Amino acid sequence: MNKGINKNSVIADIGSGTGILSKLLINEVKEIFMVEPNSAMREYSKIYLSKNDNCNFINGNAENTTLKDNSIDAIVVAQAFHWFDIEKCKIEFNRILKPNSNIFLIWNNRLKNTTFLQKYDEILKTLSVDYNKVNHQNLSAKDFGLFFDNNWEIQSFENYQIFNFEHFIKRVFSSSYTPNKKDKNFSVFYNAIKKLFNEENINGFVRFNYNTEIYSKY
Repeated sequence: MNKGINKNSVIADIGSGTGILSKLLINEVKEIFMVEPNSAMREYSKIYLSKNDNCNFINGNAENTTLKDNSIDAIVVAQAFHWFDIEKCKIEFNRILKPNSNIFLIWNNRLKNTTFLQKYDEILKTLSVDYNKVNHQNLSAKDFGLFFDNNWEIQSFENYQIFNFEHFIKRVFSSSYTPNKKDKNFSVFYNAIKKLFNEENINGFVRFNYNTEIYSKY
């Protein structure tokens, strides 16, 4: 993902959430503007990345980042583009980007190639809030063509994460479609994923397999 990103780059992480992607890029760029409308996620990211002085935490969104004109060398978006208004964010991204800059739209597509992952997916389908609706696969080639002016490519990589129970729970509830403690079915959902972990863990760990896709200008 280094096309358009280097040690001198000033980048914007749009829909930065809790700062997971920005954390990976901190040492690869000069400065990061983390744009996130959710105050709880933004405050968490401030704690998570508090030791890094090249991070800026911005209360904004994809359609109104509040960033300056022609100030950004590259934009990255992780697991969030499907939330955006494509036409409005395209105008906003073009406003803040420097000429000949790039945009990287990134998704970790969780695979269902193990019994654990198949059971996990079934729990999400039956007990989550809106899992079947919040999915980037609802986007079409027409959507990407509109956004990238029919000049785009996809890079694909195999990827995985390994979790103990504590980190598994954090991973599960980091997704927007999982119930929160105020939802009626929170206890049912929590007990189901806890039972799944207890049944499927190997030596106290479970593994998430992914296919990571990066969409960018060609």
